[in-house]
Amino acid sequence: MTGGPLHGTWEPAPAARWEDAFLSGNGHHGALVFGDPDDDRVIVTHHTLVRPDGDDAHRVPPRLAAGLPALQDRLLSGDLTAAETFTDGRPLRWVRPFHPAFQTRLRAAPGTGTGTGSGSRRSVDFSTGETEAVAGAWRSRVFVSRADDVIVQQVTAPHLALDLCLDPHLPGAPTGLGIGHGAVLTPEGALLTLRARYPGSDLAFTGVTLAAVTGGTTTLAPPGVRVTGAREILLLTRVRRHTGELDTVAEGRALRDLPAGQSYDDLLRPHLALHRTAYARVALDLGADPAERALPGSELLARTPGAALLERLFAAGRYHLLSSSGLNPPRLTGLWTGDWDTAWSGAFTHDANLNLQTASAAAAALPEVTEAHADHIHRQLPHWRDNARAVFGTRGVVAPAHSDGESGHTYHFNREYPLHLWTAGADWLLKPLVDHDETRGARDPRTAAALAEVARFYEDFLTRTDADGHLVVVPSYSPENRPANASWGAINAAMDLSAARHALRTAADYHPDTPDAGRWRALADRLPPHRVNEDGALAEWAWPGLEDSYDHRHLSHLYGVWPLEEINPYDTPALAAAAHRALELRGAENDSAHGHLHHALIAARLGDAERVGHALGRVLDGDFFHASLMSAHYPRRDVYNADAAHTLPAVLIEALVQSAPDRLVLLPAPPAVLPSGTLRGVRTRFGATLDLTWNPHGTTAVLRPTRSLRVALMTSSGAEPLDLVAGEDRVLTLRTR
Repeated sequence: MTGGPLHGTWEPAPAARWEDAFLSGNGHHGALVFGDPDDDRVIVTHHTLVRPDGDDAHRVPPRLAAGLPALQDRLLSGDLTAAETFTDGRPLRWVRPFHPAFQTRLRAAPGTGTGTGSGSRRSVDFSTGETEAVAGAWRSRVFVSRADDVIVQQVTAPHLALDLCLDPHLPGAPTGLGIGHGAVLTPEGALLTLRARYPGSDLAFTGVTLAAVTGGTTTLAPPGVRVTGAREILLLTRVRRHTGELDTVAEGRALRDLPAGQSYDDLLRPHLALHRTAYARVALDLGADPAERALPGSELLARTPGAALLERLFAAGRYHLLSSSGLNPPRLTGLWTGDWDTAWSGAFTHDANLNLQTASAAAAALPEVTEAHADHIHRQLPHWRDNARAVFGTRGVVAPAHSDGESGHTYHFNREYPLHLWTAGADWLLKPLVDHDETRGARDPRTAAALAEVARFYEDFLTRTDADGHLVVVPSYSPENRPANASWGAINAAMDLSAARHALRTAADYHPDTPDAGRWRALADRLPPHRVNEDGALAEWAWPGLEDSYDHRHLSHLYGVWPLEEINPYDTPALAAAAHRALELRGAENDSAHGHLHHALIAARLGDAERVGHALGRVLDGDFFHASLMSAHYPRRDVYNADAAHTLPAVLIEALVQSAPDRLVLLPAPPAVLPSGTLRGVRTRFGATLDLTWNPHGTTAVLRPTRSLRVALMTSSGAEPLDLVAGEDRVLTLRTR
């Protein structure tokens, strides 16, 4: 393993729980590795594995458009419970749940084990994507190839004696799962298959493992094989979700004929060209004590949070984010789960979690993540069009709040969560693609087309006006909160206003030479301003009489601060002060990790280093991280969830560097836990790579621009013009006063 203390983690014993298993993935397949020499288990996952339930006929948006004008009339006349009946009467339906496939198991033959993994050590190298476990002469290595889309495992020892099988018996697996095993001997060793048919469905998934055995003998031992006296076993594993039968012989042949060859190192080489290149683009060095850097992750987590822990969580967050992004961006659980009863269905939760998890993608130089996010969106646009027509009777698109990765239809909603009323989702989900375009200096035509569809939705939807002639967003929903004195579906949620303005103006920017551009800008200008309430806070609903509910995990109303720049301390100081007051009044509700880190991101944009540090501390001190350095949704490692793990790098970057197409802010809100360090390779939205070094005496930034332009450098004394020339490095040195 070559990652070193800054780019990996380790534990002195095998994982006893799947939550503590080390992770590898390529954005399609995932692997959870326990590292036990006596029972070497690897749980296999895949982004496509969602469980059918035979309810497809109801997984469509409700046809409510005919009743929309009447609902709008009632809400505008003061009936603030009217939206509770704007439904077709269906019960709440969760999206189809994500689940694991099976686990490959290599169990030591009786009398040959080391004794529950005694004397073992396991590690994961973030720079290569490899996990490794060693115990004496026994060694097991695993990675998931980004080049060949295969899980690769190599086990070596002088005299291997073990039973190998594909084991579907994982927690929560349905009793009606139809299981079929297959094992045949091959010239290499053996080909193992496992077919699992979902209860009451013609859908199934099939796992195929090709085992190449060096030395010794291989014999059939149903449901797998027994290997004795071998020096090495190389396992190549894939899983496919399918209808009908899968040609397992052809799948085995494809594994046998991988172009990289049949040795572990040969297979690793093309993977490294992709994974290592992406991972190495950005690094954070906080100058931690080498002795602390050398500690196991679980021991670092048990200590008072310091530089070594932040370095490791930053590296692990980028590693896990990259590893879970490919076919799709990360789910609530990234790409991993060891339990069929995955919380909240392991969904793509669009109304907060997905964007928080991918928040670092542009700045942390992971276009692979943004591309996965874009693919997820563009595959679902036809369904988004259905949502707009069915619920609102409009052209254009409306995004759902939840998705299983296959469907983009809106069907997850009920009275307390009227998510079908959320119209801001398309802009919220497209914003990372706009950031990506700004970073690279080119506009993706797919993003341009999608933005135009969002603008067309607003053209058709924004038809009501208030007494001052402003357009009214009605019905309007602020995920997942409600006014203190009204029901959930209300009027002029701040998030909806920000999203509509941003979508219309950005669509016009992407289509400047079309007749639509002027019309879209004019529509945006007719939207009402944000409202400041009697507490001096930016109101969550800009409609007179609607009272704020402050104790809530979501901060949807501050969308204009982060990730938008609609509200910022430089251009809109009065609104920024109101937003800051809203942040001060916001409670943590149920201590969700995503709420704390969302709070930190907004605080960083508002320049409040103390509040960034407090929110970050709530997560670091709350026992949110497993030994795997994957996180939990709640304190005390309750509910496996990737929000904290994936969002934390974005918080640290936003505290140290912020950029817009025309602005650079250095050290806007560094908390006390970041007194000095180096952040290398950050991408700015004006097309420059930035290396930042800071300490109590001053700051040095090296900019490497790819295009020539002038930006505003924000300093303690105000804005200073900064002229950049493509291809010419620019060094900035700022002294601390």
